[in-house]
Amino acid sequence: MTTLKPLQKWSNLSSANRQSSPPDDSLRDLKYGRCMSFFVAGNWKTHLLSDEANTLIQQLLDQCNQDGVAVFPPALYVPQVSDQLRDSAIGFGVQDISESGFGATTGDLCAQQVAEFGCQYALVGHSERRQRQQESSQWVAEKALAAVTAGLVPIVCVGETLEEREAGNDVATVMEQLEPVLNLVPVDSTLMVAYEPVWAIGTGKTASADQAQAMHSEIRARLSQIGMQQTKILYGGSVKAANAAELAQCPDVYGALVGGAALQIDEFAAIVAAFQERH
Repeated sequence: MTTLKPLQKWSNLSSANRQSSPPDDSLRDLKYGRCMSFFVAGNWKTHLLSDEANTLIQQLLDQCNQDGVAVFPPALYVPQVSDQLRDSAIGFGVQDISESGFGATTGDLCAQQVAEFGCQYALVGHSERRQRQQESSQWVAEKALAAVTAGLVPIVCVGETLEEREAGNDVATVMEQLEPVLNLVPVDSTLMVAYEPVWAIGTGKTASADQAQAMHSEIRARLSQIGMQQTKILYGGSVKAANAAELAQCPDVYGALVGGAALQIDEFAAIVAAFQERH
């Protein structure tokens, strides 16, 4: 197994840069990760039209209205989702944000504007964006920092390709993706990490529970080295009702980032129930 590399840059940061002061720290910790027992997020990607989104939200309110559940709709639907979830326990976020704030960045999502609509979370570094938009790990780290600065909780996505796994470079790849985030984001920030093996996203394949736990354990060890051992680590990659219970039994898997199954209320509710029962 690949040895974790020591953190290179953290000790060089000034004390001012190593601290953050998000509003209502105790409330944020309770709601966003450090005291929650599990977290299941549904990534809708660019599926659904407005009426279909409304229907799915109502189904979620009927069957999954509890802490530890969140949805990530297409950005155009954030206002309507915000209205529907206003008095519920379900959280919501966006699928990406810009590393920049206000300014001349046509087509980007500004973190401050996202927060104004009530979003609590932002996905950063999803493999589809790393591949399609050629997002580097440093770019992803800057997006994570922008989220934290705006009061959002970033969910940092990491994961290896099949070729990298077969070459024995799976752990090294994931650590190389994660390291820039740990070097840039203040250590007392609230964030989550989502391990999504690229070879299991949208392919119908999934990592075995043992494979998932092995990688989550590596990530947990790295986070623990800098005092972030309470960070939630989610598994993503063809999560469905059929494998959720087994994944939920893994000691370092504290939730799931769900793709296609998040569009089917019976599947998604079963995934939520599996993690709720375990945690």
